[in-house]
Amino acid sequence: MRKAEFVMAVVMGIFSLYLMWKSAELPIGWIPEEGPGGGAWPFWLSAIMAICCVMILVNWYRRKTPPSQSDEVYMDRGTLIAVGLVAGALTVTIALFYVIGVYGAIPLFMIFYVRFLGRHSWATTAAMATITPVVMFFFFDIALKITLPKGLPIVEETIFYPLYKIFL
Repeated sequence: MRKAEFVMAVVMGIFSLYLMWKSAELPIGWIPEEGPGGGAWPFWLSAIMAICCVMILVNWYRRKTPPSQSDEVYMDRGTLIAVGLVAGALTVTIALFYVIGVYGAIPLFMIFYVRFLGRHSWATTAAMATITPVVMFFFFDIALKITLPKGLPIVEETIFYPLYKIFL
């Protein structure tokens, strides 16, 4: 655990610095009569993340946290298999975005995750697989006006026509 805490703090710290550097390509301060610059949100969020990584390293050095005092194995075989299954399922889900669309791939992922990994009932699984894409649709397509990939237009787009008529 001790090694894992150190490695993750260093890796996340380096990633934070990279994101700060990349975000600074856009204005990160306040633009008069416009608001925050395009890089402000990612830059300052990454700066906070970098500060947190430094604090984790300080606590690691002082051995103030339980993980920094532990020499136990970070991930046992069962945990590694579970993480691998979820990572594989997410990879397949993302690959399906441009074939069957976000709103077709997410229910499949939810069925796999909730029913087969989570071992919940079919009622819970069906509810999650139905509610999640609808909430995502309202959030992205309606509230934020960000159209997510819909896959084959004949199949998926027609499902959302009634919602488009109501809200757009």
